[in-house]
Amino acid sequence: MAEKDKTNKGSMTVAEAGRKGGETVRDERGREFYEEIGKKGGETVKAERGREFYEEIGRKGGETVKAERGASFYEEIGKKGGEAVKAERGAPFYEEIGKKGGQKVRELIEEGKRAARTPVAPKGEGEGE
Repeated sequence: MAEKDKTNKGSMTVAEAGRKGGETVRDERGREFYEEIGKKGGETVKAERGREFYEEIGRKGGETVKAERGASFYEEIGKKGGEAVKAERGAPFYEEIGKKGGQKVRELIEEGKRAARTPVAPKGEGEGE
């Protein structure tokens, strides 16, 4: 249906009309308008379907990209992203987030050790039976 109907010269396809309408709205209201309605739509979907929905479609999308482009694609875009962040924020930024990450790991390890030392009550005890 991407091809124009030859009997209606000058008519547009649905895709062409949609693109033209979208460009008109963008020119009149600006890019921020689309950002705002996209955010509202995303919040509505999250409220209706839950965070798990986004996790699932993100995983499926990632698997599709990996199948089409290979794992090296992610390595490439990760490296580009890292270089961009380094250029924008500098090497000290990585030192700072590395320390924060190390502190969080240390806290989680301690939390796990405390939980392992705390005896777990058998099921049924302490439940008011």
